[in-house]
Amino acid sequence: MKNRHCPCPGAILGIAFLTFIFTASALAKGPEKGGLPGGGKGLPEPVTDADYHAGGRPNETKVILGNLLFFDKELSGNRNISCATCHHSMSDTGDGLSLPAGEGAQGLGVTRNTGIGADAIYERVPRNAPPVFNLGAKIFTVMFHDGRVQADPSHPSGFRTPAGDNFPAGLDNALAAQAMFPVTSAAEMAGQAGENAIADAAAIGDFAGPGGVWELLGQRLRAIPEYVELFKQAYPGRINDAAQVTYVDAANAIAAFEAVAWRADQSPFDSYLRGDRDVLSLRQLKGMKLFYGKAGCSGCHSGKFQTDLEFHSICVPQVGPGKGDGPGQHEDFGREKVTQNPEDRYRFRTPPLRNVALTAPYGHDGAFGTMEAMIRHHLNPPVSLQNYDPSQLVLPRRADLDALDLLAHLDLSLRSAMLESNELEPSSLDDEEIAQLVAFLGALTDPNSVDLRLDVPLSVPSGLPMVE
Repeated sequence: MKNRHCPCPGAILGIAFLTFIFTASALAKGPEKGGLPGGGKGLPEPVTDADYHAGGRPNETKVILGNLLFFDKELSGNRNISCATCHHSMSDTGDGLSLPAGEGAQGLGVTRNTGIGADAIYERVPRNAPPVFNLGAKIFTVMFHDGRVQADPSHPSGFRTPAGDNFPAGLDNALAAQAMFPVTSAAEMAGQAGENAIADAAAIGDFAGPGGVWELLGQRLRAIPEYVELFKQAYPGRINDAAQVTYVDAANAIAAFEAVAWRADQSPFDSYLRGDRDVLSLRQLKGMKLFYGKAGCSGCHSGKFQTDLEFHSICVPQVGPGKGDGPGQHEDFGREKVTQNPEDRYRFRTPPLRNVALTAPYGHDGAFGTMEAMIRHHLNPPVSLQNYDPSQLVLPRRADLDALDLLAHLDLSLRSAMLESNELEPSSLDDEEIAQLVAFLGALTDPNSVDLRLDVPLSVPSGLPMVE
C-alpha cells in the first residue's frame, strides 16, 4: 500500500514515515460476495492516478514549498494563523469544530478558544472548515460550500471567483484558485481593518491591486531568502530571483502539497472496487447496498468521490453569524449569494465522502455532531429542523457570541423559508439500516489518513512559532 505523505523538508527529511498495515483479515467477513445485484451495477469505477492533476505526482520541490507555506503564519495579516490552523493534519484536515475560531483565536482543533480581551476574535467563521481530502482530483472544479470559486474557461483567468476579472491568471487548477481566498477574509486570516496593511486592503476589497492582499503577501515572501530559494527550485527557469515570486506561485505550491499529502483512495471500499470482494464486512456490504439503492444516497453522493458537485437545500439548521444575508443579516443564503438566483437560496454543495468518518461535525455549518445524526436528518429534513438539538454543536463558548450562534435557529420565519426550500422527500430506515450505512461510510476511510502527524514541518522559513 502506497504512503502518499508529502516529503517534509529540513529536519523532517530522514525521519521514517509510519506505516499502517490494514489487511483484509482485520475486517469481519460475511458470506455475501459481489456487492450489489448484477455484479456491482451502480458502483463507481476505481480511482486511478489519471483522476488527479499531474497524474498525482506534482513536482516534489513544489510540494515541499507548499507544505511550508500551508503551515506558515506569515500568510496571515497579523502573522498569528496559518492555513493549517483550520485544516490541520492533527484534525484530519479540518479543525473538529462546528464553526472555526479564526483570526485572533488561540489553540488548535477542539481545544481552540476565542481569544482574550483586545485579541479576541471579532466573529466566528460562518461556515464549517471543509476537509481537504482528494481535492487534487480533476473532478473538483468547484470549491467552497457555495461554489464561489469555479473553473470557467470563458473567464480570462480560467476561473469564476469573487475577484471577477481582477483574478490573476496562472493558477494551476481550482484547488490552487481556492487557496487565493482565505487570506482575504477578515475572520479567517487577514484580520480586522486597522490592524495591518493586508487587513486594510481586504476591508476595501482590494485583492489584486498594487497594494492589494496578494501583492502584499508576495512582498512578504520575497523578503525571506529561504522561501526565495525554494521558489526558484520549484519553478526552475521561470523564477530566477525574488522579484518574480508572486502569491499565485504560493497558491499553486499549496495546492500541490494538499493534492499529494491528502490524497485518500486506498480505503476498504477502494479495495472492493479494485476486485477484493472479501474486504468489506457483511454489515458494510449491506450499507453499501443501501447507499447505492434503497436509501438513495448516491442520487447526490455519486461518482468516484461520492459527490455530484451540485447544490442542494436539505434544511440544515442555520447557526452562527451567517453571511450577512436576509433582513437581520444573520442568514446564509448559500449558492444564491454566488448566482443571485433566489431559487438557489439555502443550497450548498454536496460534500465528497472519502474519510467522512474522520471529519465530524457535518453540514455546511457543522450543525450535526455525528454521522448517525446527519443520516437521520436526511430521512426527514423538515422534522429534523423543527426538532434540532443545538447541544451537539462543537463551539468554543463565549457569552457575547453564544446568543448569535443560536439566533438563526430560533428565528421561526427563517425556519419556515428553509422548509419551503427543502428538496428531500421523507424516507424510512430502521435503526439497523442506519447502523449499516454508518458502517459503510466508515469503509470509505483510507488507513493512510488515520495518522497525518508527519505532514507537519518542525519549523517554517519565516521563523514564526509552530505552536498555535
